[in-house]
Amino acid sequence: MRGGQGAARAPVIQFTNCRILRGRALLREDLWVRGGRILDPEKLFFEERRVADEQRDCGGCILAPGFIDVQINGGFGVDFSQATEDVGSGVALVARRILPHGVTSFCPTLVTSPPEVYCKVLPQIPVKSGGPHGAGVLGVHLEGPFISHEKRGAHPEAHLRSFEANAFQDLLATYGGLDNVRIVTLAPELGRSHEVIRALTALGICVSLGHSVADLGTAEEAVQSGATFITHLFNAMLPFHHRDPGIVGLLTSDRLPLGRHIFYGMIADGIHTNPAALRIAHRAHPEGLVLVTDAVPALGLGNGRHTLGQQEVEVDGLTAYVAGTNTLSGSIAPMDTCVRHFLQATGCSVESALEAASLHPAQLLGLEKHKGTLDFGADADFVVLDDSLHVRATYISGELVWQAEEARQ
Repeated sequence: MRGGQGAARAPVIQFTNCRILRGRALLREDLWVRGGRILDPEKLFFEERRVADEQRDCGGCILAPGFIDVQINGGFGVDFSQATEDVGSGVALVARRILPHGVTSFCPTLVTSPPEVYCKVLPQIPVKSGGPHGAGVLGVHLEGPFISHEKRGAHPEAHLRSFEANAFQDLLATYGGLDNVRIVTLAPELGRSHEVIRALTALGICVSLGHSVADLGTAEEAVQSGATFITHLFNAMLPFHHRDPGIVGLLTSDRLPLGRHIFYGMIADGIHTNPAALRIAHRAHPEGLVLVTDAVPALGLGNGRHTLGQQEVEVDGLTAYVAGTNTLSGSIAPMDTCVRHFLQATGCSVESALEAASLHPAQLLGLEKHKGTLDFGADADFVVLDDSLHVRATYISGELVWQAEEARQ
């Protein structure tokens, strides 16, 4: 129930005894919700002469915007890059199983695949609002196949592509359409990539730079053409060098368009990025840091062999490798674990750690008026956390969609 007279008649819920993340600070205030949105209590009191219909004591917990994961390849045995007859049921399972980790919205991510996989899978992953059934789908993230051979990582070499003469038409033919697509990761050094970036940006699709050997100049040109994101910073790109820092140099570049904000994904699982590298990135450009899981289908399953698109993946402890190699293949850490590790590794504030998983990905996707914030009028997607940032409950549109067992007592 959103807006209009129906929302005005909906019950008002007042969350009390809590600290809410608003305006980059944790405030000892109540959170008011009605009709799926955050409510301004002053308007309620003075214009409508109403009070809360229900109060919920949060026991001193933190209320933060729901987490948004813009790079997740699957989980719990589901592989988004597998062309099954019922992709939707797999997406629904993952959407439900990430609720305990505070994720209220996500971008299902497909790794490099043959065209027939894209053509079969993409129509089966529509944008969808979240609710008791699971986290909302914001659109698909297509990571590849227009990436570097040298920095392909876990992507299968046989299915990598470069842009042909009609570059954007080639991309459309490969994917079979862009209706449900929100992010495309590509390597900017590929010929004709800049015309593709401009075309994708004109359609409102976020272009991310990754799996690339681009130097800084090429990366800056890509941002000038419209790219706004970096896929898993430090991973699958040239290492930082003082004479040419490569894509990493975008964090402090002075050649970006005026007012253009660059965001970058970080896998803070304790495996992909050394804590010192996390600290360097955060201190260089804290406002652009976006926590991502890059979770693979093995998330939640434990040791053994699993799939990731066209590849086999072997999980050993906390690490996932392309089977038979020492190449990392995504993460098996859920988002709340990444938030806690990021906080511990960087020594940043609790507010900064939470915003890296909520506000920043919302800003990246242009959704900051509705998602990633607890400002008045925003969607009431939020997570209840204890002081150690363990999830106690998850709400979508003001509705309780998951609660920890001990919190139900």
